[in-house]
Amino acid sequence: MSSLVRSRSPRWLLWLAAAVLAAATAAALWLNRPLPLRPHSGAVVDVWIQPGQTVGQIADTIVQAGVDTPALWLHAWFRLSGQGRRIQAGSYELTAGVTPRSLLEMLVSGRQATRRITLVEGWNVRQVLQAVRAAEFLHDDLPAGDDPVALARHLGLSAEHAEGQFFPDTYVYPKRSPASGVLRQAARVMAERLAQAWAQRQPDLPLRSPQEALILASLIEKETGLEADRARIAAVFVNRLRLGMRLQTDPAVIYGLGDTFDGNLRRRDLLTDTPYNTYTRAGLPPTPIAMPGWASLLAAVQPARTRELYFVARGDGSSAFSHTLEEHNRAVRRYQLGRP
Repeated sequence: MSSLVRSRSPRWLLWLAAAVLAAATAAALWLNRPLPLRPHSGAVVDVWIQPGQTVGQIADTIVQAGVDTPALWLHAWFRLSGQGRRIQAGSYELTAGVTPRSLLEMLVSGRQATRRITLVEGWNVRQVLQAVRAAEFLHDDLPAGDDPVALARHLGLSAEHAEGQFFPDTYVYPKRSPASGVLRQAARVMAERLAQAWAQRQPDLPLRSPQEALILASLIEKETGLEADRARIAAVFVNRLRLGMRLQTDPAVIYGLGDTFDGNLRRRDLLTDTPYNTYTRAGLPPTPIAMPGWASLLAAVQPARTRELYFVARGDGSSAFSHTLEEHNRAVRRYQLGRP
């Protein structure tokens, strides 16, 4: 009789087993149940995990951001999962339906909240900076103003002048990223694409370096948006460079006028000497005047095989090309002055 009594499990062990089972069941339910968001948090809880935070601090940050659950539970889940130390710093957006399990997977995989910014072909540095400073959740860590030299120095560019050094494209960045990071990425892409174009250059070009090709591409970019005309415009500029003729391109003159340009290019502007006035100075301008796209980069190094020396806008986005000044003057009268 006494041996049977000793073989029975004490009642407290049964209660303990039941409690453990209940806790395990509750934990399993909690891990897969959507976390409640506090009403003031809106549709999205914005969480910023800083580098160096402990697992406990991360749990506190999430709760303080607007997740309505005990931080102790999150802390315990992160620790017991064995993945707490793999959580990556960064910016995260938590939306309705996120569970403790999916939350941890998001944090460990580093699936950060991102935004996009598009840099447009033909923009100059001032326009790039305006777009960057207006971008959502992009931290402005750039020098004040829009000085291209100061910007190039701040970003550590190989070029001394930032104009034209960014490739026009759409860039994705995590929320709260520094603006300098986006521009450094755009500069790396431009360097890569410029190197690709330079490697495909015609052997007899009057261009001494990839940077000169970039300058020429920026002129082409500003002169036309028509794909069919780019190579011919490039040919006109290249032919003029070979002959020592001045390029006489209005966009460069306008760039050199800076803030004084009021939208109306006058004869006196063409006679006012600046480093960018291609009517008063021979050769290429000292820097690009805008961001060229890939098509303009390729046109600069692969101009059309033609001896044309002139072109004028027709008014419909295309250009009329001429071999001689006489032909050009006729085209100007027809398309610019409206005379037969």
